[in-house]
Amino acid sequence: MPAYMTQFSYTNKAAASLVKNPQDRGAVFGEQVEKLGGRVLAFYHCIGEYDGGTIYEVPDQATVEALLLSVRAPGHLEKLRTTELHPVEVAMEGMRRANEQSYRGPLGWLEKHPTGVWGG
Repeated sequence: MPAYMTQFSYTNKAAASLVKNPQDRGAVFGEQVEKLGGRVLAFYHCIGEYDGGTIYEVPDQATVEALLLSVRAPGHLEKLRTTELHPVEVAMEGMRRANEQSYRGPLGWLEKHPTGVWGG
């Protein structure tokens, strides 16, 4: 199954609500993922730009779309950032395929890179 990482931030109202009434939002998120045929691999809270992050697997892109729309719908999240993840073997295959390609860089870039072609 495809894997995704989603970082999230709560609204100020949601954060205040969680302070007054602590809840395991990871469990709630996990239930939603399971209803859609997936599974949560990790769920963390953190300090910084985002309040937390989760890594999960779902059957396909339409499912991740449904998942993210459903968790945004209540309005308690300020922002979401989702990244599709893939195994290192997929990245290595991409590297091998890229090595077989050539691609001309933008105009003006040629002055510093005379060939102007990746791999050329």
